[in-house]
Amino acid sequence: MKKVFIAVTALLLSVSVFSCRETTEERTEESIETAIDDTGDAIEDAAEDVEDAVNEAGEEIEEEVEGTDDMDN
Repeated sequence: MKKVFIAVTALLLSVSVFSCRETTEERTEESIETAIDDTGDAIEDAAEDVEDAVNEAGEEIEEEVEGTDDMDN
């Protein structure tokens, strides 16, 4: 009876560890996917900011060349 109890306990422990590992792997995959999505969004936002800055700089240069700049030296 004692051997059966130990065998069943060992089996249950093995199953619980295996189940936790799958859950951890799933959480890790979800975290990685979220991080990738967030990184992609941040890159897109940064690219838009750079594009806006370049456009503004181009407009300032055009205004300087045309003499219509409203900024003081």
